[in-house]
Amino acid sequence: MPESPDIDLGKLKDSIAKAVPPYAKLRGTAEKPVAFGLNAIHVMVILDDKKGGAEEMEQAFAKLPGVQSVDTVEVSLL
Repeated sequence: MPESPDIDLGKLKDSIAKAVPPYAKLRGTAEKPVAFGLNAIHVMVILDDKKGGAEEMEQAFAKLPGVQSVDTVEVSLL
């Protein structure tokens, strides 16, 4: 979730892509409207669970400038 509706989501998506660790693969991002002009960014990442988990991904994304909060919505196995 971005800090405000004024955040440049394109730049934030670029920052997210750079924050994905080498053992993971960014499969895509999508903007989802929340309320009052605020859009959440949904991120789909595929990673090797032997090398890291969703918690590490959340922590990496939460450190990015412009990010208010990060939540894991779904986890599944391939």
